Amino acid sequence: MTRIRLEIDKVTIHRPKERWKLYFVIIAEHPTDRNKMILTTLPQEPFRLSARHNNSFSFDTDQIGSEGLFVLSREIPEEGELNVHIYLRHTRKSTRNLGEILQEVESGIGGDAFGIIEGIVGTATVPWLVIAKKAVPLVGKILSKIPDRDFGFLSAFERFGNEFEEQGEIDREKSFTGDASLVYSWSIDE
Repeated sequence: MTRIRLEIDKVTIHRPKERWKLYFVIIAEHPTDRNKMILTTLPQEPFRLSARHNNSFSFDTDQIGSEGLFVLSREIPEEGELNVHIYLRHTRKSTRNLGEILQEVESGIGGDAFGIIEGIVGTATVPWLVIAKKAVPLVGKILSKIPDRDFGFLSAFERFGNEFEEQGEIDREKSFTGDASLVYSWSIDE
């Protein structure tokens, strides 16, 4: 079965400040249940940007074998498309337990949360919270109550068409709804 893979390659902040502690909140379609979504935070600890990074951080390099920040890998859906939402956040805390964010979302949506699981989309050590698809609009509201700076949201929705047969991997660059942009890549693994 054909598998698809999502990686984050580069994040750029479009603000004058040059010191950031960033993390992503990812929401993706559940691989086996059409009425559910899965949510996680990446990486497990916020990554730091300092003045030397010039407000940009690349997870991928030009070196052979280098890959970006792995988000997910799963079988391609029957309809040939996958919906993924990515939020970018900055924490001011010296240490941030990103598991707390999963717990806050879980308690905030109540009965529409179905627990935390691992190993669901090729990420054996990353915990994912399973939520009802109808609860997705609540996630943004819950995140807004967490006292971290919100750089906004972007949709990494993809229709896997003929262009993937020719190229195998396609990079996308999009802006968040806030002052940041992202380069991510979708690829097909046979």
